[in-house]
Amino acid sequence: MRIALHSEIREGGIDGYRMNHARIPDDLAASFARIGIHDWTIWRSGRRLFHVVDCADWDAALAALADDPADHAWQARIGPFVELFRDTDGGEGLAPLERVWDLRAQVDD
Repeated sequence: MRIALHSEIREGGIDGYRMNHARIPDDLAASFARIGIHDWTIWRSGRRLFHVVDCADWDAALAALADDPADHAWQARIGPFVELFRDTDGGEGLAPLERVWDLRAQVDD
């Protein structure tokens, strides 16, 4: 499955966020592989971040990360740079964005 997320960087946090994402820790990448996160790409426009995650099951991955030491360490490291994750209603949370249209899906029909 592919999901999209939206988050925002704290004021003044762009350089630190980018530097920390130059390469995520190997143990976190290993956790992602173990729980079925196959790919994660982040785009930035100003302080806004747009994430696309390819994974086996997003809800299961989130549940697995809740007790993952590598993710806890990563959140402590990256958290100071992140203002919030926006959920589908525009509040705080970690929920996928609604897919409205997909060119590939249309062409493949």
